[in-house]
Amino acid sequence: MRKADVIAGITAKTGKEKKATETIVDAFFKVVQASLINGEDVFVRGFGTFLVKKRAAKIGRNITKNIAVQIPESYIPAFRPGDEFKNKVKAAAIKSKFREASV
Repeated sequence: MRKADVIAGITAKTGKEKKATETIVDAFFKVVQASLINGEDVFVRGFGTFLVKKRAAKIGRNITKNIAVQIPESYIPAFRPGDEFKNKVKAAAIKSKFREASV
C-alpha cells in the first residue's frame, strides 16, 4: 500500500475531498517528522509509538580491502506498534492461516 492508497482509503471512509485528505495526511507526516527531529516520541493510543532509536558504534568490514572499519553511532526513526495494534494483526494473521489450511 502506498501513500496514495492510504489517502484514497481515508477519503472513502470519511467522505471528505481527496485534496483535503491529502493535506491532512501530509501535515501528519510533517508533524511526526518534526517531533522526531526535536527528540520527541509520538505516541498514538491504540496504534503505536514513533521514536528515534540509537544504533551503537560498531566495527564493520570493508570486504574489498579486507580491513576493519569503524562505523559511528547513529540515530534512526523507528515505529513500535502498540499492544492493541499487534493483537489485531496477530488475530488477522491467524484467521488468514486458518483459511489457507482449510482450502
